[in-house]
Amino acid sequence: MRSNRTATLALIAAAGSGLLLAPPAEADQSHCRRATVGPGWYGDNQARLQELIDQYGSCNPYRPARARPVAVFDWDNTVVKNDVGDATMFWLLRNGKIRRPADWAATSRFLTPAAATALAGACDALARPGAPLPTGTPGGAGCADEINAVYGTAATRAGAAAFAGWDRRTTEPSYSWLPQLMQGWTAREIRGFAAAARAESLAAPVGAVQQVGSGTATGWVRYYEQQKDLIGTLRKAGFDVWISSASPQPVVEVWAEGAGIDADHVIGIRNTTTHGGRLTSHLQGCGSVRDGADTMITYIDGKRCWINKEIFGVRGAAAEKVQPAARRQVFAAGDSDTDISFLRDATALRLVVNRNKNELMCRAYDNSDGRWIVNPMFIEPKQQKTGSYPCATTGYVDHDGTKGPVLRGDASVIPDQTDSVFQDPARQDTP
Repeated sequence: MRSNRTATLALIAAAGSGLLLAPPAEADQSHCRRATVGPGWYGDNQARLQELIDQYGSCNPYRPARARPVAVFDWDNTVVKNDVGDATMFWLLRNGKIRRPADWAATSRFLTPAAATALAGACDALARPGAPLPTGTPGGAGCADEINAVYGTAATRAGAAAFAGWDRRTTEPSYSWLPQLMQGWTAREIRGFAAAARAESLAAPVGAVQQVGSGTATGWVRYYEQQKDLIGTLRKAGFDVWISSASPQPVVEVWAEGAGIDADHVIGIRNTTTHGGRLTSHLQGCGSVRDGADTMITYIDGKRCWINKEIFGVRGAAAEKVQPAARRQVFAAGDSDTDISFLRDATALRLVVNRNKNELMCRAYDNSDGRWIVNPMFIEPKQQKTGSYPCATTGYVDHDGTKGPVLRGDASVIPDQTDSVFQDPARQDTP
């Protein structure tokens, strides 16, 4: 049997000649790992992911000194089923952990006067400014309902718009409002709240609901075992794996630990803090956006900015721009239009979990460069979307909210796309 060194040299020579040989078995066993959770992967998706690992990992042959390739995952509904931000908000409301602001308008620069008035009317008589609102009690149910309506529907209970005037490609005010309502607590305290919400959400049966105010809300969350396995496989193969999420930073830190990701590899929505470490109602900025401007969160183009800043060390306005290939992630995974920009930036492969989001599915199904793969949701996957995705007309939402066609990089219009990766019990390659 040839030595490892001889086999490695043969592999390198074969690569130069265009042949593809398997890496030495000894290297595979010592340094490599293959994805093991197979059920749930659609078609050849698992094989495509393994090809990525084999090509960019440090084990084909084993290359300990090689620069680590970067992989970035969205979190909610990409690595877990349901939303950990929602789970935390519901826990805060049920346990009376939202502090009453002196002025509701100060909780978000985008909150409308109608929403500020509705929140003050429902909540202000229940607590003094700075004190926790009793939203988990019968007397506080109306306050809980108003907060939950503004957060969950971007409207008051009376139907008035709750937010106005934001850039649709860099922020989402209802997402931002959750960390802004955490003002007055420390990040450590928020991590404790998130840990309690996590324990309850994982213990609850699939499909469970919980009482929030006078209504009910989703009461459970589950990790996708396939994604946990993929994250572990990538890390074993030498990838630098990160999470980019539009949920609050301390919350995602708690949940990411369960998938093997440390807090220093999590990029969530980040509050500014006081000298005492308490969170303010303002957010950290990115790129040309200063701290406290509250307009550049980890959302669509904002995810690109924060990834460029935190992972690749790009500073200033340059962080808002697409970087050269050598300073971009090779792999990205997401489930929503909020993930478009960082998915497009991935240079080798892009995994989309299908939740029927227009712009995302237009780009994924168009697959103009052959680097997109689509998978049904691993838990409660959706059936086929009725009708086509409106790619050629209204699939794209511009900065001011105007809808238009989804364009490729060369400015050509993506034609309407048909949903083709979905749950179908009659097919053998679906979960």
